[in-house]
Amino acid sequence: MSMGKAVSEKYSMLLVSSMEKVFTDKEPLYFPERCAFQGLFGENVSFQVALSANTRRKEKVRLKVYSDLEPYIKVRRVALVPSEYPAHSEKDGNYLRCTPGLYPDLLKELDENGETAILPGIWQSFWIDVDITDKIKGGIYPVRVCVLKDDDTVEIEVTASVEVIPVPLPKLTLYHTEWFHCDCLADYYKVQPFSEKHWEILENFIEVYVKRGGNTILTPVFTPPLDTEVGGERTTVQLVGITESDGKYLFDFNNLERWIALCSEAGIEYFEIAHFFTQWGAGFAPKIMVNKNGRDIKRFGWETPAVGEYTVFLEQFIPALKTFLSEKNLLDKTFFHISDEPREEHLDEYEKARLSVLPYLKDCKIIDALSDYKFYEKGLVDIPVCAINHIEPFIENNVPHLWSYYCTSQYELVSNRFFSMPLARTRIYGVLVYKFGMEGILHWGFNFYNSQFSKKAVNPYEVTDCGCSFPSGDAFLVYPGEGGKPEESIRLLAMNEALQDYRALKLLEAKIGKTGVIELLEEGLAEPLTFFEYPKSQEYLIMLRRKINRILMSDEKV
Repeated sequence: MSMGKAVSEKYSMLLVSSMEKVFTDKEPLYFPERCAFQGLFGENVSFQVALSANTRRKEKVRLKVYSDLEPYIKVRRVALVPSEYPAHSEKDGNYLRCTPGLYPDLLKELDENGETAILPGIWQSFWIDVDITDKIKGGIYPVRVCVLKDDDTVEIEVTASVEVIPVPLPKLTLYHTEWFHCDCLADYYKVQPFSEKHWEILENFIEVYVKRGGNTILTPVFTPPLDTEVGGERTTVQLVGITESDGKYLFDFNNLERWIALCSEAGIEYFEIAHFFTQWGAGFAPKIMVNKNGRDIKRFGWETPAVGEYTVFLEQFIPALKTFLSEKNLLDKTFFHISDEPREEHLDEYEKARLSVLPYLKDCKIIDALSDYKFYEKGLVDIPVCAINHIEPFIENNVPHLWSYYCTSQYELVSNRFFSMPLARTRIYGVLVYKFGMEGILHWGFNFYNSQFSKKAVNPYEVTDCGCSFPSGDAFLVYPGEGGKPEESIRLLAMNEALQDYRALKLLEAKIGKTGVIELLEEGLAEPLTFFEYPKSQEYLIMLRRKINRILMSDEKV
């Protein structure tokens, strides 16, 4: 039951999928086959309604949803945000547009009564979420999305069908971290790090982080040495209090204990300790604040070589941290880092830094993001987190416990999440990660609100590209909304759909085996799926989920 397109004297209205980006200057195409929506128990089903006013002036309208699913439905407006730098000069053909301008990305709440403004002669969209729970009976439900007149009569409407499939979606088994930047929240909201107000803001953001599939979180035992200019520093966010006396260090883990409790309560299962050495080479110590002679001082930083006096500190810190984590039964759920993204020219210094801490981390999980297979070949990284455009040697050599990541550098052929890319390019990641058996996925920016190298804080509603440094969309998935609460992006929801696809594939695997699942994934394709070669269309993902869902509902075998 779907009437997905309507035209009245004043408005044009149509249904589009959650993978559509509706630009103001382009009427979206209506494809009925994209607009029959399905979801398993535990799944968030999203779709959009595109709307345009054929009027001379701005119109105030009220949107209203009528459905038996109404208690589980949320409606938001897809707002436009600016991008001065939407794409690198090098790119492939799978981009939507690459010119600076306004891009649909931010999900804004409607007024309490559903009122919103529609500008004449342009297109905009509204995002409809349906949270499918096991409180809903299986079946097909019509969802009417209406524009109401002042007297509450319907001006125009479209109807979507949402099928609730009474099969529970399993828990995510993939490690998933999007680096969480505590300092950016303190800076944007102008609060003291780890003040009560900061803790409240952290809780709000972590709640959304978990809701959208984050289960592993970057934990700033001291200020993470990430994207920091050489010689510069970021706002101090150090969870561990440190006191030095006569060359001995005492550690206060109270704030770390509070962080763990907050995160665990929200649903975080795994913790990722901030890197022990600086980024791009492991040459120096991160910024570490210490109380000495009753005064807080910067004890270590860019002036401190990685190996030497800092090693003496780590010899005391790491065992104390491990003891604390063991007492919390978290040591086996904790990941440690040496340094982020080392390159070939850093091989020697990375090895020296690693060897300096290895005696204290032998029984621990060590992970690092890298692109060069040589680091793994030399035994320098236990669990490699490989850039997806350099991952083939790792896959060919059947590297165990392999993770993957992408960032600003993965702009040709592979999946990513820039404003300028189709959302299908973001969502396909779940399928690829499943096929190649990634153990975890990592991204550097859940909420990075700084310029490149953290030279200054930026307002992410105005600057979405780290000051024309990275394509818009690379640095964050949520915006810092009013009241210390995050506002989501459509890219975050696309990533959540990728994870839901992954979970559905794991459920299907339990039924038909991984070989059967891969045959299903590649059915009708000219070439096997790789991180470089995959279907670019929305239809592939939509039809794939329908095939998966159909088998999950039945006794059918592939």
